Amino acid sequence: MNRRRFLSASGLLASLPFWGKAFADNPRVLKLRPTSQHLVGAQNPKTDVWAYDGTVPGPVLRYRQGDVLRIEVENALPVATTVHWHGIRLPNAMDGVPEVTQKPIAANGGRFTYEFALPDAGTFWYHPHLGSAEQVGRGLAGALIVEERDPPKVDRELVWVLSDWRLDRQARITPDFLSPMDSSHNGRVGNTVTVNGSIQEVFSLRSGERIRLRLINASNARIYGLHFEGHAPWLIAFDGHPVEPRRLEEERVVLGPAQRADLILECNGAPGSRHRVIDDFYQRRAYRLLDLAYTNDEPLMRTMEIPARLPVNPFKRPDLNGAERHRIVFGGGMMGAMPSQREHRGMFWTINGRPIDEHAAHASPILQLKKDASYVLELVNDTSWHHPIHLHGHVFEVISGNRKGVAGDTVLIDPDSRAEIAFVADNPGDWMLHCHVLEHQATGMMALVRVG
Repeated sequence: MNRRRFLSASGLLASLPFWGKAFADNPRVLKLRPTSQHLVGAQNPKTDVWAYDGTVPGPVLRYRQGDVLRIEVENALPVATTVHWHGIRLPNAMDGVPEVTQKPIAANGGRFTYEFALPDAGTFWYHPHLGSAEQVGRGLAGALIVEERDPPKVDRELVWVLSDWRLDRQARITPDFLSPMDSSHNGRVGNTVTVNGSIQEVFSLRSGERIRLRLINASNARIYGLHFEGHAPWLIAFDGHPVEPRRLEEERVVLGPAQRADLILECNGAPGSRHRVIDDFYQRRAYRLLDLAYTNDEPLMRTMEIPARLPVNPFKRPDLNGAERHRIVFGGGMMGAMPSQREHRGMFWTINGRPIDEHAAHASPILQLKKDASYVLELVNDTSWHHPIHLHGHVFEVISGNRKGVAGDTVLIDPDSRAEIAFVADNPGDWMLHCHVLEHQATGMMALVRVG
């Protein structure tokens, strides 16, 4: 199915390792406000969105490893908000979780200044953590790039923020956020996919060039499974952290909500050729994301080499032999053991047998962890749906399940499956552990872990 027909079928549905120099003497101002943008082409109406600095996605915030980010957020939206800096190891007070780490930034003019060091290089992102299902669904997301001190040598570096939208035939966002159908199933999967805020027909390449491509899944619930036809990109990092470079010959790039991947794309197509990028994670809804279109320029002559492994980030590695173990069971949802009618009240999901209201999660931590101790969490998905489980404020290693052996902050757990993560609880405070399908997060699947 091409994306035009896809759209027309709109009925479908802390203690840190070091502190660097401040990036600037005065904070950068990041303003949230309503605006409109051509998501589906200039020949169609603009879509009313919520945006950082007037664009969807928001501006790419780019720093060097060791810098201090200092940003004053000004909220000109009609609702309160916060900013969560996804994947960053930062002090608890800067994490952007309302009523847990800060008071919400008031509507119509509220301000809050975030300031923290950036200890890890990698691809991260920022988004609200208040009313996230609607606020992210209306466009609030942006890339946060922390550059390595010695980055890989490429001809170009690009960021693709992948978002999906539920639009009607007039390109308006449908207001059915947190509908019971979405919330109790696989979340709000839209009918329109954009790259950097618009439908992209082609992406131009020159034969022989080498590109670093940073992919960010900023969608509420959509999981992407990307095939780069005619190409075998190298995977060099996942969720911001280096992996041993691996060529993806037939394997697709799978990204659950909030996950990121860094690729090296060797552009070895013939001048004038075109190659599709296909998203077929949902096989019955496969579509062409865009075409890689080669110019007719003379090819660049170069030797294609295996990319060097990126430098390891300086987070503490867990002691698996001495680690304390805990089991956390994620339940509920349609076709599962949903909460009783007495407990229901708009809650569809459970953690260890009970639904947790996202606005009351701070009242009852599910785990109390000792500072600097090692832990293994067995995450059990006792449901019929995928869950990308995200832990704030820490980096964990996946020791079983999808992406085994990879470090990160979000693990995608298949239906009726499990994963184990290991980490050192070295960042004191109250931290969220939740599903990053935003409709699941809002309806029972968001809990608190206390460190220290």
